[in-house]
Amino acid sequence: MAKSGVKFKDTVAEYERLRGEISQRKFLPVYLFMGEEAYFIDSLGDLLASTVLNEAERTFNQIVVYGRDSEAGQVINLCRQMPMMGSYQVVIVKEAQQLKGIEKLSLYTSKPSPTTILVICHKEKSVDKRSQLYKSILAQGAVLESVRPRDYEIAGWLTQFIASKGCTIDSKALAMLTDHLGTDIAKISNELDKLLIGLPEGTTRITDLHIEQNIGISKDFNNFELCKAVVTKNAERALQIADHFARNPKDNPLLVTILALFGQFREIFRINYLRWLSRHKGVPFPQDRELMGILKMNNPYALGELKQTSALWDNRKVFNILGLLREYDAKSKGMNSGGASDGELLRELLLKIFLQ
Repeated sequence: MAKSGVKFKDTVAEYERLRGEISQRKFLPVYLFMGEEAYFIDSLGDLLASTVLNEAERTFNQIVVYGRDSEAGQVINLCRQMPMMGSYQVVIVKEAQQLKGIEKLSLYTSKPSPTTILVICHKEKSVDKRSQLYKSILAQGAVLESVRPRDYEIAGWLTQFIASKGCTIDSKALAMLTDHLGTDIAKISNELDKLLIGLPEGTTRITDLHIEQNIGISKDFNNFELCKAVVTKNAERALQIADHFARNPKDNPLLVTILALFGQFREIFRINYLRWLSRHKGVPFPQDRELMGILKMNNPYALGELKQTSALWDNRKVFNILGLLREYDAKSKGMNSGGASDGELLRELLLKIFLQ
């Protein structure tokens, strides 16, 4: 199957559109929520489950089936039933990627009942877009293709998500969250829900201290602080953090640390290259707004710090450091590591960086 052309920003835009329509009770006869990122699939599925029918109607007119325990013919028969009370019945198929004969659903989705709302939650992968099932749902209802964000996209989404909850988040707290939780939006949203519940009443600004207290990530010993120490050439502080990581390897995976460092030096390299173009080729150095777009950043304060620290590094050395990080990325995966522990590899890597 051809690779999907849908990007994370497309998923977010379509999710917000559908969420708005459902909240306004503008329903379609069939919905297909599909793809690798479970958060958007579960969120829209849960919204339909709680919005279409009231609590009393759900008892008689809302049916949830699981793909592994059913087959397409049974789902079609359910969808063709009349609601016992009210205007609609809702049929929700969870884990639809396991549904036997799922393609046969096209016999129903090509001409869905006006009194049934069918919700298909198809995780882990997408339905073949060349299939009659996909085409019929696209024609009669709505499709959300839920793709996972890239590492540089998660911070922007997370900032907006927190803003939707009436809060803001400091840049350090944001970095601590993304470094620790990666790009798993479902996991991030669960942790954030717990954090927001635990915040003191009236708190609208999330800080590194809140992250430490509620999620258990140290505000002093984390990848944000390590990267800051390295790019400002504070070897003593960087090695102190590395020692902490070595004592707590499960909480501080070497691969995540290397990715964080690689991201920092990659951006330093790009800024320094733009400076070189400006000095030697007469190309205007980008204004901050344009530069944030180039670097895919959304925090002016973080951009200011990055511009300051990049001036401390010569790009020939940065190029060598990026090579070192690629080498130690392989070692973190067990290639030519010589049996060294993650803590030993990190310390060795940092010493080589500071010797550049």
